[in-house]
Amino acid sequence: MILSPVLPAGSPRGYDKTLPQISVVIPVYNAAATIAASVGSVLAQTFSDFEIIAVDDGSSDESLALLLGLAGRDPRIQVISQRNGGVSSARNLGVETASAPLVAFLDSDDLWACDKLALHVALHAEMPELAASYAKIAFIAQDADTLDGARTISTLTPHPPRLVDVLGENPVCTASNLVVRRDRFLRVGGFDTCLKFAEDQEFVARLVSRGGKIDGIDSVLTGYRFSPDGLSMDHTQMHAGWRVLVDRYIEDPTIRASLEALYCRYLARRLLRSGGSPLRALHFVVRGLRLDSRSFMAERKRALATVLAACVAPLIPAAMRRHLFA
Repeated sequence: MILSPVLPAGSPRGYDKTLPQISVVIPVYNAAATIAASVGSVLAQTFSDFEIIAVDDGSSDESLALLLGLAGRDPRIQVISQRNGGVSSARNLGVETASAPLVAFLDSDDLWACDKLALHVALHAEMPELAASYAKIAFIAQDADTLDGARTISTLTPHPPRLVDVLGENPVCTASNLVVRRDRFLRVGGFDTCLKFAEDQEFVARLVSRGGKIDGIDSVLTGYRFSPDGLSMDHTQMHAGWRVLVDRYIEDPTIRASLEALYCRYLARRLLRSGGSPLRALHFVVRGLRLDSRSFMAERKRALATVLAACVAPLIPAAMRRHLFA
């Protein structure tokens, strides 16, 4: 159901009703505490030729009312409400509704740097053959309101990400970091609604496996919040979801072991950054080393830091761990 609030007096004027250059799709489920800040980071963009498609996925809190209030103040925001169908269903519906040739995704608890859209649009204009683009991510605290001060920043691959890169540590990391051509998104079938975990990673893997080229922007453009109640904090289920994903693409057991070792290192680092169970972090370190120590220890500085942190983390209080390993 598409909801179109009436604009009150004093609303922004001069909005061009021609098609925007990029659509921003925001799936929303019980995000009343964070959605205003997330939408605000889009409205603060230096590039203003966008539309926002906010899809409320059957929220039981005040999310829908907040979205309607935001839409009432800015005509670029369109609100859609559906029965709860999951984040993949909400994103797919948003893309189906979108009218721009490019689509950017933003989760309802993440933030963007103010030049994100400008840089992505410019890259796609310069390289029209690109299927998608991504950038660096700042891993920020749950209560952070900017990307400033993050001590952990993701990295780009030195080449366009390949399938093994995506299935390993996945440089894209989160849908909030992804901008994709709408026609390529629809051609490969969108997000898999059967997956509860790793659905964004699976989409990028499918896109790359079908010849889609992805390139990175060497700037920190997305703030990824660690929410203790979010799906992305269930690392055991993330690992299980990853194994379902890799089954679709990799049969060679040696390659699978190498990729799983990298993914275990990735999960261990996530646990340490988020203040999660230090014993689970140590478990993933040990498993990764046993699977393929050579792959685990690739990028030696990062690997050694992960091993050391996992070994000392059980001795440190949770609040201090979040501060030390953020």
